[in-house]
Amino acid sequence: MSSSEALTVLVSTRVVLTLPDDSLLLTPASISISCATGKIVAVVATVLPKTSFPSTATYIDYGSKLLIPGLVDAHVHLNEPGRTEWEGFNTGTRAAASGGVTTVVDMPLNAIPPTTTLAGFNEKLAASRDQCWVDVGFYGGVIPGNAHELLPLVEAGVRGFKGFLVESGVEEFPAISSTDIELAMKTLNGTPTTLMFHAEMIPPIADSVGDAVQVSEPPLAPTGTLKEYKTFLDSRPPSFETYAIEEILSLAHLASSLHLHIVHLSATQAIPILKEARSRGINITAETCFHYLGLAAEGVEDGDCRYKCCPPIREQLNQDGLWEELQAEDSCIKTIVSDHSPCTPELKLLPPHLQTMDSLPNMHHSDSGVDMRADLELESKPPTTPAEGDFFAAWGGISSVGLGLPILHSSAKKRAAAGHKSTPTIVDIVRLCSQATAKQVGLSHRKGALRVGMDADICVFDDTEEWSLQSRGMHWKNRCSPWEGHQFTGRVKETWLRGHKVFEHGGANAGFIGMTPLGEAIIEKRFA
Repeated sequence: MSSSEALTVLVSTRVVLTLPDDSLLLTPASISISCATGKIVAVVATVLPKTSFPSTATYIDYGSKLLIPGLVDAHVHLNEPGRTEWEGFNTGTRAAASGGVTTVVDMPLNAIPPTTTLAGFNEKLAASRDQCWVDVGFYGGVIPGNAHELLPLVEAGVRGFKGFLVESGVEEFPAISSTDIELAMKTLNGTPTTLMFHAEMIPPIADSVGDAVQVSEPPLAPTGTLKEYKTFLDSRPPSFETYAIEEILSLAHLASSLHLHIVHLSATQAIPILKEARSRGINITAETCFHYLGLAAEGVEDGDCRYKCCPPIREQLNQDGLWEELQAEDSCIKTIVSDHSPCTPELKLLPPHLQTMDSLPNMHHSDSGVDMRADLELESKPPTTPAEGDFFAAWGGISSVGLGLPILHSSAKKRAAAGHKSTPTIVDIVRLCSQATAKQVGLSHRKGALRVGMDADICVFDDTEEWSLQSRGMHWKNRCSPWEGHQFTGRVKETWLRGHKVFEHGGANAGFIGMTPLGEAIIEKRFA
C-alpha cells in the first residue's frame, strides 16, 4: 500500500472479519480501502486512531455499530426484461442496497425471455446495463430441450442452473422430467457450477417415478374453503418436497463431480434424507429462506395471500426444526436467501382492507403448474374471475430482498428471549448469508468476507435500533409484502459497494447516493 494511495478507513469496535483459515471473528478492527480499486488493502484487528493514516485518508469511526461483509443474496427474481411491472433491475437492486445486500444472483425466470439460452442471457445483460445499485450475478435455467445451451452458458459466466420438478407457473419455463435431469447432470458433471432444483413433486409417486411425474394426477384436493390458509397448506404437504428430493438423489450417481442444491427448503422432513445422502458422499446442499424462519402458518390470516409461496410457510414446529438444523454441526442447510419473488399487488388477490390496487386479473386457479382445485371436469367453461383472498388463485411469491438481516437478527433475538438454544449470532448470520452464499455461487474469492484483497462490500448495522416496516419503507417496485407492519430490532445504516457508499439510511434521495448506479453485472467465468 503506497503512502500516496487514496484511502478510506472504516473502524468499529465490532467487526466480523474472515481469518486466513476462513473462520470468522468478531473483533475491533480498522479496514483500509483503496479508493482506486475498491478493494480492501489492509485489516488490523484493533481500532487505530486517525493519526495512524495519511492525512488525506477519509476516516470514519462507527463506534460500536457492526461492520459486516455485504450480504450475498443468492436467490432473487428481478424479472427483467419481460415482466418489469413485477420488478426490475433498478428497483430490485435498490431494495437490496437498502438492506446491506451488495450482491444478488438473479434467477432465470420470470423474465421474458428466461435465461435458458445464450441469446436470452445476452438480452438480460443488455437490460441490466446502467441499472444496478449492487453487483448482480445470474443463473441459467434447465428446461426440456435446452441441454445443448448449458455449457455455453457456463462459459458465459452464469453462476449455476435451476430447474423445476413441478410446473413453474410461467409457460416459458416448463418443468423438467427425470430424463431432462439425467441429461443436465451428465452435461454439467465435472464443471465448476451448481445444479439447483425447485424440489416439489406431485403425488401419487410410484417406486420408480421416471417421466410419469409429468402426467400424474392433480395433487390433494382442497380440504376447506379457498380463503383458509390451512386449506392451501394441506394441499402442499411435506411429501411434495421429500418425493422430489428422493427423485433427485436417485439420479445423483450420474453427477459425482457436480454440486447439487435444493432451493428454498421448507419441510424439515427432508433434512434426514439430505443428511443421509451427504453421509454417502453425495455433494448436495440446501438453502432455506427468511420467510420460513420468521413467519409461521399459525400467524397467517385467512385471505392474506401476501403470505403465499411455494413451498408454503409451514407450522411453528417446522420453523423450530429449521432453526435447529442451522445450528447443527453437520447441517445440510448451508445458506439463507430471500427468494424475492414479487408480482403486482392485484395478482395477490388481496381482500379490500389489504388492497392497494383496485383491479383483479382474470386467472385460472393454478400456481406453479399445479391445479390446486383438482378440477377434473372435462367440459369447456368460460373463464371466471377468482375471488379476493383465494390462496389457490393468487400468485405465489414473497417480497423481501434487503430485509434478511433485520429478519434474522430480530427472530434470533426473540428466540433467545424465549429460551431457545438454537439462536444464531451475528457471526452465524455472516456465515450463512455472506460467506456461504458467496461460495455457493463461486464468488468467495472476492465477495462475502472482510479481508485483504476482497471487494470492499460492507454493511453497517445498528443491531439495537427498533423499527417497523411500513409501505413507504419498501424499496422494491410493488409495495406488497407480508412483512409490512412487522417490528424489527436492528437496521442497516449504510451499504458500501466496492469502496463506495451507495446507501445511507435517512439520507437524501431515500438514502441512495449518487445519480448513477454503480453495480456491475458479474459475468466472469466460474472456476470454483
